[in-house]
Amino acid sequence: MSKITKIKIKNLFGISEYNGDGKSVELSGQNGVGKSSVIDAIRYALTNKSDRRYIVRNGETEGEILIETDSGLRINRKARTNQADYKSVKQNGHEVGSPETFLKDIFTPLQLSPVEFMDKTEKEQNAIILDMIQYDWSLQTIRDWFGEIPDWVSYDQNILQILNDIQSEKGDYYRNRQDVNRDIRNKKSFIEDIASEIPEGYDAKKWENENLGELYQKIERARKENENIEKAKRFVEQRDNKVRSFEADKEIKLSALDREFAAEKERLVKEKERLEAQLRENEIRMSGLAEKKEDKTAVIKKEYEANVAKYDSAMEEYKDIAEKDLIDFSELQEQAQQTEKMKSYLNEYKRMLDLQDEVAELTEESEEYTRKIEKARMLPGEILETATIPINGLTVKDGIPLINGLPISNLSDGEKLDLCIDVAIQKPNGLQIVLIDGVEKMSTKMREGLYKKCKDKGLQFIATRTTDEEDLTVIEL
Repeated sequence: MSKITKIKIKNLFGISEYNGDGKSVELSGQNGVGKSSVIDAIRYALTNKSDRRYIVRNGETEGEILIETDSGLRINRKARTNQADYKSVKQNGHEVGSPETFLKDIFTPLQLSPVEFMDKTEKEQNAIILDMIQYDWSLQTIRDWFGEIPDWVSYDQNILQILNDIQSEKGDYYRNRQDVNRDIRNKKSFIEDIASEIPEGYDAKKWENENLGELYQKIERARKENENIEKAKRFVEQRDNKVRSFEADKEIKLSALDREFAAEKERLVKEKERLEAQLRENEIRMSGLAEKKEDKTAVIKKEYEANVAKYDSAMEEYKDIAEKDLIDFSELQEQAQQTEKMKSYLNEYKRMLDLQDEVAELTEESEEYTRKIEKARMLPGEILETATIPINGLTVKDGIPLINGLPISNLSDGEKLDLCIDVAIQKPNGLQIVLIDGVEKMSTKMREGLYKKCKDKGLQFIATRTTDEEDLTVIEL
């Protein structure tokens, strides 16, 4: 930590010459006496930048500022109108390599105007305060925590803001978990619908292995057997009818035969009267007709007997079957119907199992998102336990810094001024000076409180206050 021991300004901005030491001072006077020029010159020395269009004092060709500190640092800048500017930054008599980078590292922008912190938005204020928390991390740290580098997060923020973005409701973990949980609910609903249609205690393995074709083969064999039995019963029952049919056929044929031979006899008798010469022959034929009739009668009877014998022989074949009882295959039929019904559930049952597997996988995915979200929520507490906290009473909740439990917007003006100084001095090993331009805008109480805060922290400060005094007045504080 170093303090300024010497300030020398010549022909910069509106100053012809100013010399200061390491004391804290208030520069007062009317507008235009050079109060802000001192502040602007010091800012120019530290940053090589100025908001003013003209740096060299009007009428001069060169302006210079020299700053020396008790740590051996010497800064010398010369702004020139006719040639290149000059700069020299030495540490213990040796020129510093990359001087602008070196200077940036020994102060914070708010040191050069701490009250500007009060004019920033709450989001900007929060970001500044979170950046003050010193915690060593890298992208590998993020990967170790979450197994990946979340790609929806900006990594130019403080680690606590990054963790807040990771666990945020707007983050992919939270939104992906919502999508997964919605998918889980939908699939569970499908599972419930399927389960409501499947009988309780449904044994999918049993019904999948059940041979429905074999059952239907048994039913078909029983049906065929029954057909044979019924056919045999009908065959046996119809025997008398068939015999009567055969007998009627016989009687019809015999009757026809009688008529045939009676007519023949009549014709022959008449012919006998006409043909006496052929009487003997006709008598022989008549005697032969009786024999033929007997022969044909015998043939008809034998045909009848053969038909009856043939039918009785066929009936014997069915007799044993006809005596059997019909097979009751109603139980097999019910079993087949039940099997067919149970098998109809298999596809939906398998679909339900697949959905249950998917739900289990999605649940694991949801739990992993929850783990990462909870990890991002838990880490700030762990970080704050080990990190260097530059402000007393600073905590962080949901990525928002709190001062003694209150957000910045809830602090009083006095508390905000205290915070301004704490925020300005973020580099404990840097240059311990604060530049405060325009303190006349504050109340006396607030201004005095600000000065006291700087003194209590052992800081150098240079403040400017506009008054009615015609000349620049330097008041040591």
